[in-house]
Amino acid sequence: MYCRNCGNEVSEKAVMCVACGTPPKAGNKYCDNCKAETSANTTICMKCGVSLKGDNPINGEGKDWLTTLLLCFFLGALGVHRFYTGHTAIGVVQLLTLGGCGIWALIDLIIIIMGNFKDSNGHLLVKK
Repeated sequence: MYCRNCGNEVSEKAVMCVACGTPPKAGNKYCDNCKAETSANTTICMKCGVSLKGDNPINGEGKDWLTTLLLCFFLGALGVHRFYTGHTAIGVVQLLTLGGCGIWALIDLIIIIMGNFKDSNGHLLVKK
């Protein structure tokens, strides 16, 4: 792994780069995978294709698509899929209205199948 600030090689477990004194993921000048120079607002390295944002679901950190689909299919009227994806307030409303008499749950199911459903952080669901 390379420091995003200075480009020097650092350990995967490092909390600070010994060359520049910053956390390895704190900078935005270099790709941490291939050491290619990047601009400040770049989200994906154009040389190796790796995500440069640590909170990106490209790294497998988002909610699972299949789990959300199954929860919506079997327990959609209770809003369980909304609780799973972090939409607690909407989940409570769906629980109290039985998924909007099933219509809201059906719409959510279609959105999930199409791949456009997002979790509470605004990330699309991850197909693993």
